[in-house]
Amino acid sequence: MSLQMMSHAALTARSVAVGSSVAVPVLRGFATAVPVTSPSRNHRVVVIGGGAAGLSISHQLLRSGKFSNDEIAVVDPAAWHHYQPGWTLVGGGLKTREELRMPLKSLIDPKLKFYNDGVASLSPEDNSVSLSSGDKIGYEHLVVVPGININYGSIKGLPEALADPDSMVSSIYGYDTVEKVFGTIKKLQQGDAIFTQPSGAIKCAGAPQKIMWLALDYWKKAGLYDAGNSSRSPINIAYATGLPTMFGVPKYSAKLEELRKERAVEGLFQHDLVAVDGNKATFARAGGPELVTRKFDLLHVVPKMGPHDFVKSSKLANDAGFVDVNDGTTQSTKYQNVWSAGDASSLPTSKTAAAITAQAPVLVGNLLSSLEGKGPKLEYDGYTSCPLTTEYGKVLLAEFKYGGVPKETFGNLLGIDQAIPRRAFYYLKKDFLPWVYKRYMVKGTWAGPKGWIR
Repeated sequence: MSLQMMSHAALTARSVAVGSSVAVPVLRGFATAVPVTSPSRNHRVVVIGGGAAGLSISHQLLRSGKFSNDEIAVVDPAAWHHYQPGWTLVGGGLKTREELRMPLKSLIDPKLKFYNDGVASLSPEDNSVSLSSGDKIGYEHLVVVPGININYGSIKGLPEALADPDSMVSSIYGYDTVEKVFGTIKKLQQGDAIFTQPSGAIKCAGAPQKIMWLALDYWKKAGLYDAGNSSRSPINIAYATGLPTMFGVPKYSAKLEELRKERAVEGLFQHDLVAVDGNKATFARAGGPELVTRKFDLLHVVPKMGPHDFVKSSKLANDAGFVDVNDGTTQSTKYQNVWSAGDASSLPTSKTAAAITAQAPVLVGNLLSSLEGKGPKLEYDGYTSCPLTTEYGKVLLAEFKYGGVPKETFGNLLGIDQAIPRRAFYYLKKDFLPWVYKRYMVKGTWAGPKGWIR
């Protein structure tokens, strides 16, 4: 669903066991709560971000019945809210980008104070947020959920290639770039197609190969791709990933590797794209100084991503620049009245909107408990989900928790293996999830596998 990774490599490397008891973080600094004296500039809770996490959390807080008008504020500079998980479907020609966006203001309850402004800096030591306009707002509790920043400039030559309408370089990761993707897929009649995934944290780490599988199926149906005789196939496909495997969860990675081999997709593992020049792509190899250059006729690129500067430069950040929070409670390890979830947080799980459905109720419950002078009582177990489109009409539904341990909704209910791509999961991805996101999740009434919130 939105915005929402420590890379799958990091997920595998960092197996986190969350105990049954709530681990209270060691707080290296405390901020004294500022009393609310001016409703227009001080709030009980300030939520930074109006994405999947920000809308879910702010509305769940409001629905608790414990807040009056304007006591909760939402800060976000955007005019539009995008259902970003659907951009894979746009790239595959199944939806338009316009039908997946909504005016942000229309999604925010009028009882919430909305600052349609950016954030210049965070000052947790005095419980304030400086806005891009120069205004400053105060809070008793701060929720930092602004998502993650896409850095197109991290790959030399990429911004220019994406902006060139004649270039066969595209990306599903931006509203301004996603529309170009399906056009390049339709245009390619022969040659080498390369699909990339960077090392490091990105939104939905399954998406880079979702679009590859859709493109492969499109070319197969058009008679342009023959996995059974790759030497005579008009189009050849390579998957260049900065990671050592297809996916960070062993169960699903094994199935995806099986599909890769069956469909004769070349695997370029630990290849991190660093430059695009004309029809040449240059990759850095993990563990070595050498660079590898490959020619392409179509290149789908996933840029590197990272925390926003105002988060990275704040006292809330860890060494990687993400908001340093307790893996179970979502509370800051440094300030007792600061919370974070989703893409901006240090939570060591996949950065997906599905993760928000499990994180938001935990954060909200613990924040409300703290407002009552009590400690956090709820724990997040790392649940996230990645519906991997493996072809038109089929999806592999990956669901897992901390440590890469599968936590499958339908596997538990129906005893089926979710690593097997299924048509029912495809309609879940294509139709149900966009519907439930728009009607319920952003309004704070959807908790993923746990269903609706009263």
